[in-house]
Amino acid sequence: MRVMLKSKIHRARVTEANIDYEGSITIDKRLMEAADILPYEQVKVLDINNGARFETYAIEAEADSGEIGIQGAAARLVTVGDTVIILAYCQVEEEEAHNFAPKLVYVDENNNIAEIKSAVRALPFWEK
Repeated sequence: MRVMLKSKIHRARVTEANIDYEGSITIDKRLMEAADILPYEQVKVLDINNGARFETYAIEAEADSGEIGIQGAAARLVTVGDTVIILAYCQVEEEEAHNFAPKLVYVDENNNIAEIKSAVRALPFWEK
């Protein structure tokens, strides 16, 4: 078995940080559906602004709300307005791993879906 990237919501903007909530990340339902992330599924969150990385579980926010809310203790790791990447992984059989394609959801500054892809294009070394 290989652990593979299953889903990514790329460069979402944090709209809420609530330390007093029970704990999780609330994500606009449309973004969760597009990225194939289920309620209570484990996700990893990477904060581009400060480098923080943490794991939590996803909870649906209202569809088309644009909400990306960091709740509980993890709220201390972000600031409203920070840009984050939300990742979910899955285990894949070895023979499936070489052809496995994740769901990649790119959002605009209001957390609306801008593009959906199934592969990341790595830059050749001469373009970096």
